[in-house]
Amino acid sequence: MLFPFRAFQSAQRMRRREEFVMVQRRLVSVVDDDQSVRESLPDLLRHFGFAVQAFSSAEAFLASEFVSLTRCLILDVALVGMSGPDLQRELIRRRQAIPTVFITAHGDTGVRSRLLALGATECLFKPFSDDALLDALTKALGTR
Repeated sequence: MLFPFRAFQSAQRMRRREEFVMVQRRLVSVVDDDQSVRESLPDLLRHFGFAVQAFSSAEAFLASEFVSLTRCLILDVALVGMSGPDLQRELIRRRQAIPTVFITAHGDTGVRSRLLALGATECLFKPFSDDALLDALTKALGTR
């Protein structure tokens, strides 16, 4: 049995190791209120070689310790609570601009144009191909 202090030290070492791995493997954070997206998209991103964190809301992402570690944000446009574009604006206001790939099930090309004008790297319409996602991530990570 570990003494409480040793358990704390062990937890700290594990956390530093996880942070190191995320920095080495480029952390991509996924914010989507659809549970199936939060479960499937991280698997694909890990297959591509990225470290991944998934969040069910913009507020959960903002409250996490992963904001400053995130190298690319995959962000649903229509979230419950704070919307995807609102989260992007909040990050910019906080001077934590993160390259963002928006994803949406609403196939309105006007939305895509507005998001790109706000600074998004890309906007993909669901369902999108693995290749389209990888291309968008490559473009986004090339900007940071």
